[in-house]
Amino acid sequence: MSKEAFDFGFLIGSEGISTRHLKAGETIFNEGDPAAEVYVIWSGRVGIQLGDRIVDTLEANEIFGEMALIEDEPRSATAIALSDVELVPISELQFLLLVTRKPAFALEVMRVLAHRLRAADKAL
Repeated sequence: MSKEAFDFGFLIGSEGISTRHLKAGETIFNEGDPAAEVYVIWSGRVGIQLGDRIVDTLEANEIFGEMALIEDEPRSATAIALSDVELVPISELQFLLLVTRKPAFALEVMRVLAHRLRAADKAL
């Protein structure tokens, strides 16, 4: 059973939301960095890296860095632009405001967390 992709299009034009452009090869954040934002990939590809190994590749309309919304801990991995990317960074305050306007956004973040937790469990 496949689920429809979540439409993050509502983010563009939302108050206080802007995009950030990075070139291929640029680091978005490093493992151990303070975590203050979750990111939606508007375009391009992002690699999630542990040590020297890419453990996941994400594409447009996917989110990453979502643990920043849940706990006040440093980044658990490094994120690198695998191609030129356009990202939508979302702070905790922006997230809370967005959820009041579109509650399904919070559910999508929870689905991503659950999916990644299941994948980590299977890898053990």
